Amino acid sequence: MKKFIQTLKNIWSIEELRSKILFTLLLIVIYRIGTHIVLPGIDPTQLKAGSTNNGILSLIDAFSGGAFNQASIFALGIMPYISASIFMQLMTVLVPKFQKMQKEGDSGRKKINQYTRYLTVIVTALQASAYVTYLKGITQQSAGAIMPGFPAGYFWLSTIVVLTAGTLFVMWLGEKITDKGLGNGTSLIIMIGILGRLPQNFIQELTAKSVRSGQILIFIVEIAILIAIILGCILLIQGVRKVPVNYAKQIVGNRQFGGARQFLPLKVNSAGVMPIIFAQAIMFLPTLATLGKQTGGGQTLSRIFTDHQNLWYMLIYSVVVIGFTFLYTALIFNPKQIADNLKQNNGFIPGVKPGQPTADYIGAVMDKITFPGAILLAFVGILPGIAQRLGVTQGFSTFFGGTSLLIMVGVILDTLQQIETQLLMRQYDGLMKSGRIQGRQTTSAVQM
Repeated sequence: MKKFIQTLKNIWSIEELRSKILFTLLLIVIYRIGTHIVLPGIDPTQLKAGSTNNGILSLIDAFSGGAFNQASIFALGIMPYISASIFMQLMTVLVPKFQKMQKEGDSGRKKINQYTRYLTVIVTALQASAYVTYLKGITQQSAGAIMPGFPAGYFWLSTIVVLTAGTLFVMWLGEKITDKGLGNGTSLIIMIGILGRLPQNFIQELTAKSVRSGQILIFIVEIAILIAIILGCILLIQGVRKVPVNYAKQIVGNRQFGGARQFLPLKVNSAGVMPIIFAQAIMFLPTLATLGKQTGGGQTLSRIFTDHQNLWYMLIYSVVVIGFTFLYTALIFNPKQIADNLKQNNGFIPGVKPGQPTADYIGAVMDKITFPGAILLAFVGILPGIAQRLGVTQGFSTFFGGTSLLIMVGVILDTLQQIETQLLMRQYDGLMKSGRIQGRQTTSAVQM
């Protein structure tokens, strides 16, 4: 406890770090206030009575910190920006023009960021239109989500404008946190949105377990299992396979360069949380196809793809996650480029010829470690459904795995790593007695 207090004093004594933390907290508070400001023409009490989300809608609501169900001005949150960023990231892999742009350095990166912002506006406008339809559907169910007498045309236009402006403002907050604050702004906003639901869901679970005698012990066991799952997620996020790399010695004048033995860290889960997000979007498509169909087959299909506790849902979901893990890893990981960079820097893997054999070797190693990583990722993805089957409430079960837990663990690790780096730069002790905290972006010892 004494070392913890001393660490906090060290953090607070660094003026730059203190200003970053305070600036980040200020923008986070502004974001949380905005999530409680309701759209014009909406009755919040009637909205809560008719809103029930499944599939990708529950994911959007989780990322927005409940703002989606509250019809807030930040209802769409940062999701349109994430969608645009994912699309542009895929374009830099698939389209030669964007590949060339990415290699232009800062100027190319600025162009890509500008295109991402333009695409965000388009995506937000489309999603805002769909959200208006969603609100009208709730109005028909609960008879009053949209205030009576509010002009339909004006409501449609004002909602699209306000939601688009809200998403762009959240995007701006994220960029400012990244530039002048602490950590990655977009990831922090998502994490804060997820954590915003934690107190309410925790109290609901505790209340549910307090009804009967002896259930408190079960609640304590649940907390212990949750801690163990968090530790497992840390191992999954930080797990790497270290491929040894040697550099040839170079003598320039009287100085010697290279000759060091280093390593190339290949991540077990290089795809991150993206396969789970893609899988949840894919699993929601059959539900859209069966909307309005009252036939037995349509109802059965809709029930399978919306019930996270269903065994068929878990099986199909796991297969989709594993498939997307290999697909996304193949898109973002380029063994040939790594092999070329090693060759240009006079680096080689012991026992492997430079060039194409090196690329084949790195690709083979990546395939071997991606398979167990994909299985673990799929298991983490279905953990909330398993927790619900074992008696955990629906809200609290989302913290036992899935996208929410992986994002929270990854963002916290990244933020703590930045804080520790600031401490070590000023000759202070790190956050741990031994070892160093590593974030999701493991630093490579190979110079490229």
